[in-house]
Amino acid sequence: MFNLAKENIVKIKPYIPGKPIDEVKRELGLEDVIKLASNENPLGPSSKALNAIRKVLQDINRYPEGNAFELKLSLSKKIGVSQDHFAIGNGSNELIVLAAEAFLNKSDIVLTSELTFVVYEMVAQLMDANLIKVPMKNNSYDIQSFISHLDKNIKMIFIANPNNPTGTMVTQKETDELLAKISDNTIVVFDEAYAEYVDREDYPDSLKYVEEGKNVIILRTFSKIYGLAGLRVGYAIAKPEIIEVLNKVRQPFNVNSLAQVAALSALKDGKHIAESIKVNSEGKQYLYTLFKELNIEFVPTSANFIFVDLKRNAKEIANRLLQEGIIIREIGETTIRITIGTFEQNEKFAQAFKKLW
Repeated sequence: MFNLAKENIVKIKPYIPGKPIDEVKRELGLEDVIKLASNENPLGPSSKALNAIRKVLQDINRYPEGNAFELKLSLSKKIGVSQDHFAIGNGSNELIVLAAEAFLNKSDIVLTSELTFVVYEMVAQLMDANLIKVPMKNNSYDIQSFISHLDKNIKMIFIANPNNPTGTMVTQKETDELLAKISDNTIVVFDEAYAEYVDREDYPDSLKYVEEGKNVIILRTFSKIYGLAGLRVGYAIAKPEIIEVLNKVRQPFNVNSLAQVAALSALKDGKHIAESIKVNSEGKQYLYTLFKELNIEFVPTSANFIFVDLKRNAKEIANRLLQEGIIIREIGETTIRITIGTFEQNEKFAQAFKKLW
Protein backbone atom coordinates (compact mmCIF):
# COMPACT_ATOMS: atom_id res chain seq x y z
CA MET A 1 0.00 0.00 0.00
CA PHE A 2 3.00 2.32 0.35
CA ASN A 3 2.97 2.63 -3.44
CA LEU A 4 -0.51 4.18 -3.21
CA ALA A 5 0.27 6.48 -0.29
CA LYS A 6 1.51 10.04 -0.72
CA GLU A 7 5.30 10.12 -0.80
CA ASN A 8 5.59 12.58 2.08
CA ILE A 9 3.32 10.42 4.26
CA VAL A 10 5.45 7.31 3.70
CA LYS A 11 8.46 9.20 5.10
CA ILE A 12 6.74 9.95 8.43
CA LYS A 13 8.04 7.97 11.40
CA PRO A 14 5.04 7.22 13.66
CA TYR A 15 5.14 8.59 17.20
CA ILE A 16 5.97 5.84 19.70
CA PRO A 17 4.42 6.53 23.13
CA GLY A 18 5.78 5.28 26.44
CA LYS A 19 4.85 1.72 27.36
CA PRO A 20 1.53 1.45 29.23
CA ILE A 21 1.63 0.03 32.77
CA ASP A 22 -0.70 -2.87 31.94
CA GLU A 23 1.46 -3.92 29.00
CA VAL A 24 4.56 -4.11 31.19
CA LYS A 25 2.65 -6.11 33.81
CA ARG A 26 1.55 -8.61 31.16
CA GLU A 27 4.93 -8.92 29.48
CA LEU A 28 7.04 -9.24 32.62
CA GLY A 29 4.54 -10.81 35.03
CA LEU A 30 4.87 -7.91 37.48
CA GLU A 31 2.21 -6.64 39.86
CA ASP A 32 3.80 -3.36 40.99
CA VAL A 33 4.74 -1.09 38.08
CA ILE A 34 5.22 2.69 38.03
CA LYS A 35 5.39 4.85 34.94
CA LEU A 36 7.84 7.74 34.87
CA ALA A 37 7.93 8.03 31.09
CA SER A 38 5.11 10.22 29.75
CA ASN A 39 5.12 13.31 32.00
CA GLU A 40 1.70 12.56 33.47
CA ASN A 41 0.58 14.03 36.79
CA PRO A 42 1.38 11.32 39.38
CA LEU A 43 -1.45 12.58 41.61
CA GLY A 44 -4.00 11.83 38.92
CA PRO A 45 -6.96 14.10 38.13
CA SER A 46 -8.84 16.47 40.39
CA SER A 47 -11.62 14.81 42.42
CA LYS A 48 -13.87 17.61 41.15
CA ALA A 49 -13.17 16.51 37.58
CA LEU A 50 -14.05 12.90 38.43
CA ASN A 51 -17.30 13.97 40.09
CA ALA A 52 -18.21 16.07 37.05
CA ILE A 53 -17.68 13.05 34.78
CA ARG A 54 -19.93 10.86 36.92
CA LYS A 55 -22.74 13.38 36.71
CA VAL A 56 -22.86 13.36 32.90
CA LEU A 57 -22.26 9.67 32.22
CA GLN A 58 -25.96 9.08 31.59
CA ASP A 59 -25.87 11.68 28.79
CA ILE A 60 -23.16 10.11 26.63
CA ASN A 61 -25.77 9.09 24.07
CA ARG A 62 -25.80 12.79 23.12
CA TYR A 63 -23.22 14.53 20.96
CA PRO A 64 -20.92 16.90 22.88
CA GLU A 65 -21.17 20.68 22.69
CA GLY A 66 -19.41 21.28 19.38
CA ASN A 67 -18.19 24.76 20.31
CA ALA A 68 -17.22 23.86 23.92
CA PHE A 69 -19.05 27.01 25.02
CA GLU A 70 -18.81 26.54 28.80
CA LEU A 71 -15.14 25.61 28.71
CA LYS A 72 -14.32 28.60 26.52
CA LEU A 73 -16.29 30.86 28.86
CA SER A 74 -14.35 29.59 31.88
CA LEU A 75 -11.01 29.96 30.08
CA SER A 76 -12.00 33.45 29.01
CA LYS A 77 -12.65 34.50 32.60
CA LYS A 78 -9.45 32.90 33.87
CA ILE A 79 -7.10 34.21 31.18
CA GLY A 80 -8.73 37.55 30.44
CA VAL A 81 -9.42 37.49 26.71
CA SER A 82 -12.75 37.00 24.94
CA GLN A 83 -14.08 33.59 23.92
CA ASP A 84 -13.33 34.15 20.26
CA HIS A 85 -9.64 33.91 21.15
CA PHE A 86 -9.95 30.16 21.92
CA ALA A 87 -10.05 26.93 19.96
CA ILE A 88 -10.52 23.66 21.84
CA GLY A 89 -8.74 20.53 20.65
CA ASN A 90 -8.52 16.80 21.22
CA GLY A 91 -5.39 17.48 23.22
CA SER A 92 -3.01 20.26 22.22
CA ASN A 93 -1.55 17.65 19.88
CA GLU A 94 -4.58 17.95 17.61
CA LEU A 95 -4.19 21.72 17.61
CA ILE A 96 -0.61 21.36 16.32
CA VAL A 97 -2.00 19.32 13.43
CA LEU A 98 -4.82 21.82 12.83
CA ALA A 99 -2.34 24.71 12.69
CA ALA A 100 -0.31 22.85 10.07
CA GLU A 101 -3.38 21.88 8.02
CA ALA A 102 -4.76 25.40 8.16
CA PHE A 103 -1.64 27.36 7.27
CA LEU A 104 1.07 25.21 5.69
CA ASN A 105 1.32 24.68 1.95
CA LYS A 106 3.63 22.31 0.13
CA SER A 107 7.24 23.57 0.29
CA ASP A 108 6.52 26.19 2.96
CA ILE A 109 9.34 26.44 5.49
CA VAL A 110 8.89 25.39 9.13
CA LEU A 111 11.47 26.35 11.75
CA THR A 112 12.00 24.55 15.04
CA SER A 113 14.78 23.17 17.22
CA GLU A 114 16.83 20.03 16.82
CA LEU A 115 15.90 18.19 20.05
CA THR A 116 12.27 19.03 20.71
CA PHE A 117 8.75 17.59 20.52
CA VAL A 118 8.75 15.19 17.56
CA VAL A 119 5.22 16.08 16.41
CA TYR A 120 6.46 19.37 14.91
CA GLU A 121 8.53 17.43 12.40
CA MET A 122 5.67 15.02 11.77
CA VAL A 123 3.18 17.76 10.85
CA ALA A 124 5.73 19.44 8.58
CA GLN A 125 6.09 16.11 6.75
CA LEU A 126 2.31 15.68 6.74
CA MET A 127 1.94 18.93 4.80
CA ASP A 128 5.02 18.27 2.64
CA ALA A 129 6.63 21.41 4.04
CA ASN A 130 10.38 21.99 4.37
CA LEU A 131 11.71 21.69 7.90
CA ILE A 132 14.71 23.52 9.34
CA LYS A 133 15.93 22.11 12.67
CA VAL A 134 18.20 24.56 14.47
CA PRO A 135 20.90 22.94 16.65
CA MET A 136 20.46 23.43 20.37
CA LYS A 137 22.76 25.43 22.60
CA ASN A 138 23.31 24.04 26.10
CA ASN A 139 20.23 21.83 25.69
CA SER A 140 18.11 24.92 25.00
CA TYR A 141 16.56 26.59 21.99
CA ASP A 142 19.19 28.83 20.39
CA ILE A 143 17.02 31.88 19.72
CA GLN A 144 19.85 33.92 18.22
CA SER A 145 20.35 31.16 15.67
CA PHE A 146 16.57 31.17 15.03
CA ILE A 147 16.80 34.89 14.30
CA SER A 148 19.65 34.33 11.86
CA HIS A 149 17.39 31.95 9.89
CA LEU A 150 14.49 34.39 9.66
CA ASP A 151 13.22 35.68 6.34
CA LYS A 152 9.82 36.21 4.76
CA ASN A 153 9.78 32.59 3.54
CA ILE A 154 9.55 31.14 7.05
CA LYS A 155 5.85 30.26 7.36
CA MET A 156 5.68 28.71 10.83
CA ILE A 157 7.89 28.49 13.91
CA PHE A 158 7.33 25.90 16.65
CA ILE A 159 8.72 26.63 20.11
CA ALA A 160 8.12 24.21 22.99
CA ASN A 161 8.39 26.29 26.15
CA PRO A 162 9.41 24.60 28.41
CA ASN A 163 10.99 22.23 25.93
CA ASN A 164 10.23 18.55 25.79
CA PRO A 165 12.47 16.56 26.35
CA THR A 166 15.17 18.80 27.88
CA GLY A 167 13.01 20.82 30.32
CA THR A 168 14.75 24.09 29.41
CA MET A 169 12.88 27.31 28.63
CA VAL A 170 13.07 30.34 26.38
CA THR A 171 13.10 33.60 28.34
CA GLN A 172 11.04 36.77 27.99
CA LYS A 173 14.06 38.66 26.63
CA GLU A 174 14.75 36.00 23.98
CA THR A 175 11.10 35.86 22.98
CA ASP A 176 10.86 39.64 22.64
CA GLU A 177 13.97 39.64 20.44
CA LEU A 178 12.51 36.92 18.20
CA LEU A 179 9.05 38.48 17.88
CA ALA A 180 10.61 41.83 16.99
CA LYS A 181 12.26 40.22 13.94
CA ILE A 182 9.54 38.03 12.42
CA SER A 183 7.66 39.10 9.33
CA ASP A 184 3.89 39.36 8.91
CA ASN A 185 4.05 36.15 6.86
CA THR A 186 5.22 34.05 9.82
CA ILE A 187 3.12 32.32 12.49
CA VAL A 188 4.81 31.50 15.80
CA VAL A 189 3.38 28.58 17.79
CA PHE A 190 4.27 28.56 21.49
CA ASP A 191 3.63 25.07 22.84
CA GLU A 192 3.23 25.69 26.58
CA ALA A 193 2.11 22.23 27.72
CA TYR A 194 4.21 22.47 30.90
CA ALA A 195 3.80 26.19 31.61
CA GLU A 196 2.03 25.67 34.95
CA TYR A 197 5.16 24.04 36.39
CA VAL A 198 7.47 26.97 35.59
CA ASP A 199 8.69 28.88 38.66
CA ARG A 200 10.97 31.41 36.98
CA GLU A 201 10.13 35.11 36.74
CA ASP A 202 11.62 35.45 33.26
CA TYR A 203 9.11 33.04 31.68
CA PRO A 204 7.52 34.84 28.71
CA ASP A 205 4.10 36.46 28.88
CA SER A 206 3.14 35.12 25.47
CA LEU A 207 -0.43 36.36 25.85
CA LYS A 208 0.75 39.93 25.32
CA TYR A 209 1.71 39.07 21.73
CA VAL A 210 -1.80 37.80 21.07
CA GLU A 211 -3.26 40.97 22.57
CA GLU A 212 -0.97 43.01 20.33
CA GLY A 213 -2.46 41.23 17.31
CA LYS A 214 0.68 39.32 16.34
CA ASN A 215 0.55 36.02 14.44
CA VAL A 216 1.01 33.93 17.56
CA ILE A 217 -0.72 30.73 18.65
CA ILE A 218 -0.38 29.64 22.28
CA LEU A 219 -1.09 25.99 23.04
CA ARG A 220 -2.03 24.69 26.49
CA THR A 221 -3.20 21.28 27.65
CA PHE A 222 -5.17 19.57 30.39
CA SER A 223 -3.01 16.44 29.99
CA LYS A 224 -0.17 17.46 32.28
CA ILE A 225 -0.74 19.35 35.53
CA TYR A 226 -4.52 18.85 35.36
CA GLY A 227 -4.09 15.07 35.12
CA LEU A 228 -6.53 14.48 32.24
CA ALA A 229 -4.19 12.92 29.67
CA GLY A 230 -6.58 10.03 29.03
CA LEU A 231 -9.42 12.36 28.04
CA ARG A 232 -7.45 14.37 25.44
CA VAL A 233 -8.36 18.02 25.78
CA GLY A 234 -6.29 21.14 25.12
CA TYR A 235 -6.77 24.68 23.87
CA ALA A 236 -5.25 27.30 21.62
CA ILE A 237 -5.17 31.04 22.29
CA ALA A 238 -4.76 33.36 19.32
CA LYS A 239 -6.29 36.44 17.74
CA PRO A 240 -9.84 35.77 16.46
CA GLU A 241 -8.77 35.77 12.80
CA ILE A 242 -6.42 32.83 13.44
CA ILE A 243 -9.02 30.98 15.53
CA GLU A 244 -11.54 31.36 12.71
CA VAL A 245 -9.14 29.66 10.30
CA LEU A 246 -8.35 26.85 12.77
CA ASN A 247 -12.06 26.18 13.18
CA LYS A 248 -12.41 25.69 9.42
CA VAL A 249 -10.28 22.53 9.64
CA ARG A 250 -11.40 21.42 13.10
CA GLN A 251 -13.73 18.45 13.03
CA PRO A 252 -17.20 18.89 14.60
CA PHE A 253 -17.50 17.31 18.06
CA ASN A 254 -13.72 16.88 18.24
CA VAL A 255 -13.67 17.03 22.07
CA ASN A 256 -15.95 14.59 23.86
CA SER A 257 -18.45 15.65 26.52
CA LEU A 258 -16.64 13.89 29.41
CA ALA A 259 -13.42 15.71 28.54
CA GLN A 260 -15.19 19.07 28.42
CA VAL A 261 -16.87 18.80 31.83
CA ALA A 262 -13.73 17.35 33.42
CA ALA A 263 -11.58 20.18 32.07
CA LEU A 264 -14.11 22.74 33.22
CA SER A 265 -14.02 21.38 36.79
CA ALA A 266 -10.25 20.81 36.84
CA LEU A 267 -9.71 24.42 35.83
CA LYS A 268 -11.48 25.54 39.00
CA ASP A 269 -9.64 23.23 41.42
CA GLY A 270 -6.84 25.47 42.64
CA LYS A 271 -6.06 23.16 45.56
CA HIS A 272 -5.23 20.26 43.24
CA ILE A 273 -3.01 22.49 41.09
CA ALA A 274 -1.14 23.79 44.15
CA GLU A 275 -0.58 20.28 45.48
CA SER A 276 0.64 19.10 42.07
CA ILE A 277 3.17 21.95 41.93
CA LYS A 278 4.35 21.18 45.48
CA VAL A 279 4.84 17.47 44.78
CA ASN A 280 6.71 18.28 41.58
CA SER A 281 8.98 20.83 43.26
CA GLU A 282 9.89 18.47 46.10
CA GLY A 283 10.41 15.55 43.74
CA LYS A 284 12.63 17.63 41.51
CA GLN A 285 14.98 18.44 44.37
CA TYR A 286 14.99 14.80 45.52
CA LEU A 287 16.07 13.58 42.08
CA TYR A 288 18.60 16.39 41.69
CA THR A 289 20.21 15.18 44.93
CA LEU A 290 20.27 11.60 43.65
CA PHE A 291 21.99 12.50 40.38
CA LYS A 292 24.51 14.76 42.10
CA GLU A 293 25.32 11.97 44.55
CA LEU A 294 25.99 9.57 41.66
CA ASN A 295 27.87 12.24 39.67
CA ILE A 296 25.40 11.95 36.77
CA GLU A 297 24.87 14.85 34.38
CA PHE A 298 21.33 16.26 34.27
CA VAL A 299 19.62 19.40 32.99
CA PRO A 300 17.81 21.56 35.60
CA THR A 301 14.17 21.55 34.58
CA SER A 302 11.31 24.03 34.34
CA ALA A 303 8.81 21.20 33.78
CA ASN A 304 7.77 17.93 35.47
CA PHE A 305 10.54 15.76 34.04
CA ILE A 306 14.33 15.67 34.06
CA PHE A 307 16.65 15.12 31.09
CA VAL A 308 19.64 12.99 32.09
CA ASP A 309 22.83 12.06 30.23
CA LEU A 310 24.02 8.72 31.55
CA LYS A 311 27.17 8.66 29.36
CA ARG A 312 26.41 5.00 28.76
CA ASN A 313 23.84 2.88 26.92
CA ALA A 314 20.44 4.38 27.70
CA LYS A 315 18.47 1.47 26.25
CA GLU A 316 20.23 -0.98 28.54
CA ILE A 317 19.49 1.13 31.61
CA ALA A 318 15.85 1.58 30.59
CA ASN A 319 15.42 -2.16 30.05
CA ARG A 320 16.98 -3.01 33.40
CA LEU A 321 14.69 -0.53 35.15
CA LEU A 322 11.76 -2.09 33.31
CA GLN A 323 12.63 -5.42 34.97
CA GLU A 324 12.23 -3.61 38.28
CA GLY A 325 8.78 -2.36 37.28
CA ILE A 326 9.87 1.20 36.44
CA ILE A 327 9.08 2.70 33.03
CA ILE A 328 11.26 5.62 31.89
CA ARG A 329 11.85 7.13 28.46
CA GLU A 330 15.08 6.72 26.54
CA ILE A 331 15.69 9.74 24.29
CA GLY A 332 19.05 9.15 22.63
CA GLU A 333 21.93 6.71 22.77
CA THR A 334 22.97 7.90 26.24
CA THR A 335 20.11 10.15 27.36
CA ILE A 336 16.87 9.46 29.21
CA ARG A 337 13.89 11.48 30.40
CA ILE A 338 12.39 10.79 33.80
CA THR A 339 8.98 12.08 34.86
CA ILE A 340 8.96 13.40 38.42
CA GLY A 341 6.62 11.21 40.47
CA THR A 342 5.25 11.10 43.99
CA PHE A 343 7.73 10.72 46.85
CA GLU A 344 7.12 6.95 46.93
CA GLN A 345 7.62 6.62 43.17
CA ASN A 346 10.78 8.73 43.19
CA GLU A 347 12.12 6.67 46.08
CA LYS A 348 11.43 3.39 44.26
CA PHE A 349 13.20 4.73 41.19
CA ALA A 350 16.16 5.94 43.27
CA GLN A 351 16.62 2.59 45.01
CA ALA A 352 16.45 0.62 41.77
CA PHE A 353 18.69 3.07 39.91
CA LYS A 354 21.36 3.05 42.62
CA LYS A 355 21.37 -0.73 42.63
CA LEU A 356 21.88 -1.13 38.89
CA TRP A 357 24.23 1.85 38.58
